[in-house]
Amino acid sequence: MRRSVCAFLAFAMLAFAMAANDRVPVGTLAGTVLDASGKPVADASVTIQTSDGLHPHATHTDANGHFQFERWETGQYDLRAYSNGVFSDWQKRIMIRSKKTTQITLRLAAQ
Repeated sequence: MRRSVCAFLAFAMLAFAMAANDRVPVGTLAGTVLDASGKPVADASVTIQTSDGLHPHATHTDANGHFQFERWETGQYDLRAYSNGVFSDWQKRIMIRSKKTTQITLRLAAQ
């Protein structure tokens, strides 16, 4: 009996935590990284951080230069790309909106 009560409580706490996460408004930021000549850049690193410069996270582009940050809390973020020693400019205050996908193109500076 005691074991089943503990299991039930653990399940209830997990369900509550998952439901709470579903209430946080989230959106998606997606885009493409291009080189200076306008060609997509595969395996470029894309960094996102809050506009106050905190909580950086990174992903990489696919073979077509596409990247995506899914299920991000709504708000303003800064974003930039890097590949082979070349950075893009910081794109500042990109807004992620609830249940929307924000599209952006990042261009690496000329070498």
